[in-house]
Amino acid sequence: MATIFSKIVAGEIPSYKVAENEKFYAFLDINPLTKGHTLVIPKREVDYIFDLDDAELAEMHVFAKHVALAIQKAFPCRKVGEAVIGLEVPHAHIHLIPMQNESDMLFSNPKLKLDAEEFAAIAEAIRTAWENKD
Repeated sequence: MATIFSKIVAGEIPSYKVAENEKFYAFLDINPLTKGHTLVIPKREVDYIFDLDDAELAEMHVFAKHVALAIQKAFPCRKVGEAVIGLEVPHAHIHLIPMQNESDMLFSNPKLKLDAEEFAAIAEAIRTAWENKD
């Protein structure tokens, strides 16, 4: 059975896409800790990030790095934090979270409540930074 993330990649479930290439897909977390909180996933369905082969894991992190740089350009912050928890959805994913303080990375923090317009504007800002990364 396909995961919710596989259905997002297939276009069966809508998402706020910020970046994509042939192997990876990045989209906004719908329960964000901060504005710009993004998920990076392999398009191929893999439950555990460390089940990716070495080359694919490295490629995923390089892709995530470029997404993080776009996030930082769109949402100035001290750093973009990275977290891999992987228990919520059985599909490998990296959380990229713009942060001003380490406490911005606490998953126990209340999630932001954003409307569709805000999500669309955030995705557009990151996507524009992604497309103009060179």
